[in-house]
Amino acid sequence: MTSGQLKVIAFDADDTLWVNETFFREAETSFCNLLEDFMPHHSVNQELYRIEVGNIELYGYGIKAFMLSMIQTASVITENKVDFSIVDKIMEIGHDMMNKPVELLDGVQEVIEELHGRYKLVVATKGDLVDQERKLAKSGLDHYFHHIEIMSEKRAGNYQKLIKHLDCHPSEFLMIGNSIKSDVLPVIDLGGNAIHIPFHTTWEHEVVKHHIDEDSFISLQSVREILDLPFIKD
Repeated sequence: MTSGQLKVIAFDADDTLWVNETFFREAETSFCNLLEDFMPHHSVNQELYRIEVGNIELYGYGIKAFMLSMIQTASVITENKVDFSIVDKIMEIGHDMMNKPVELLDGVQEVIEELHGRYKLVVATKGDLVDQERKLAKSGLDHYFHHIEIMSEKRAGNYQKLIKHLDCHPSEFLMIGNSIKSDVLPVIDLGGNAIHIPFHTTWEHEVVKHHIDEDSFISLQSVREILDLPFIKD
């Protein structure tokens, strides 16, 4: 890849531009504490994950979907005898998550500023539309991006539509994100380029459990390292 070939750089949002999964893990702990009289923490967590994954097709991703899954999990665990006070506390957990500050990851501001004007920058993320728009506005980064794409899922077909909308070839498109499953593999399948920058914690649903060809994409430890890549520096 050379800088002359690359036209569009797309960034995932959650845990690539700003902190996200940390807040979900904290919320899971609070939720498990609410139901500790009914079931051990690890069992509550497993049941919540099972219900979350089962609800993705109906609710998608994001805090609102998470809240609905917590309420359903509480109902299942208490055998439909969940106290309204627990439901109220679940709602409080969700509202607290929505009011969390947007914490940019180290180096993000610097890298975005450096790339802006040199490439067409876009955000390609999934989640709740209102919540992601809110976080982007609070981040102070929104004016750097040419386009914002909030997907229901990150599959090859979704990326293909995005690339077509941006009027570029897959070889001219670079996706940067923390999830190999969502940010890397679908783009590579299309003939695009991808950089994986892992976050310190990853939701189990985003973990790839089969063998992957690690030579097909670039792995970095920090977003700052993007600026040191030969095809970016040229």
